[in-house]
Amino acid sequence: MDFSFTDAEESFRAELRTWLVDHAPREATPTALEAEAAFLTAWQRRLYESGWAAVHWPRAYGGRGATLTEQAIFQQEMARARAPQMMNRVGINLVGPTLIAHGTEAQRQRYLAPILSCDEIWCQLFSEPNAGSDLAALRTRAERDGDGFRVTGQKVWTSYAQFASFGILLARTDASVAKHRGISCFILDMRAPGITIRPLRQLTGSAEFSETFLDGVFVPRANLIGKENEGWTVASTTLAHERGTAFPFKEQVLHKIYVDELGELLGARRLTREPTLRQRFAARYIEVELMRLHNCRMMTKLARGELPGADSSIVKLFWADLTHALNELAVEALGPAGQLVHGSAHATAGGRWQHRFLWSLCGSIAGGTSEIQRNIIATRLLGLPRGE
Repeated sequence: MDFSFTDAEESFRAELRTWLVDHAPREATPTALEAEAAFLTAWQRRLYESGWAAVHWPRAYGGRGATLTEQAIFQQEMARARAPQMMNRVGINLVGPTLIAHGTEAQRQRYLAPILSCDEIWCQLFSEPNAGSDLAALRTRAERDGDGFRVTGQKVWTSYAQFASFGILLARTDASVAKHRGISCFILDMRAPGITIRPLRQLTGSAEFSETFLDGVFVPRANLIGKENEGWTVASTTLAHERGTAFPFKEQVLHKIYVDELGELLGARRLTREPTLRQRFAARYIEVELMRLHNCRMMTKLARGELPGADSSIVKLFWADLTHALNELAVEALGPAGQLVHGSAHATAGGRWQHRFLWSLCGSIAGGTSEIQRNIIATRLLGLPRGE
């Protein structure tokens, strides 16, 4: 693999690095949910105003038409500047590419610009209580009603639902065919009558996830993405960006930031000469680099026109274990202070490490459980027989 960069790519890096020096926030992202949402929204609008909100989108829709290499450079420089994530991540990383690939031109003109500016936040309504990793088992139904559909069912793990204007929704439109074939994909107005959002409080004390109840919610036919009963094809595009492209690049940024901050924490507490902690930190640092190389391999496949396929399960599994190990080491390095809840007057750095550690416990569930990822790796990559 060629790790060198062209003159155009280095120019792209220099422009972004200069911009981040002048505009990246210097303060830490708040951990309180409402404050975090306001902070990340303001940051995304700053990126949008300078044309940096969605570098991978086509120029015709507000992006920069960035190549895969430029997308990787973008994430590297964001990590270098320790810049926060954007608020409308579902909209930019998942919904936008899905609408560009499968939506009508009217849908693109209506929805893409407000995604970039963060004027309209999006959520994802895919998972259900009994259809998470096996998403095609979903039971939410959409029944014909005049020039539209009535949607009834329940969704869960809906990130930032309480802030969302719209959601990308999967629902069953034909129960008489194979489960993958009777699904349709819709744009759902989250302010429509019949929607109830119930936040789910987590160990962190935050509630960015919600369960969403749909009671006969009317969805106009104009909000259908792609063809009726072909929503699995549309969803495959969304999931490919979630697990195969957007996910690893985004998480690489976070882990590079975390490992650098962890090194500073160990230095500040004079723990760099403690043999066990030093060796564990070295292992985490190497693993962050390995994740970068995993992503380079995936980027090479994508550049060749190959789909990530089951390889993305390796990245997801590796990420889940690394997330927990990084934050566990930080909490141990804090000593007794590591047991203080975030927000406590005595919690180090506002309790960010404690908050991150508690969140990391769900890493083995989010985006497909680690058990499912191991099964995919075993059967699809290693060729092992399926267990009965």
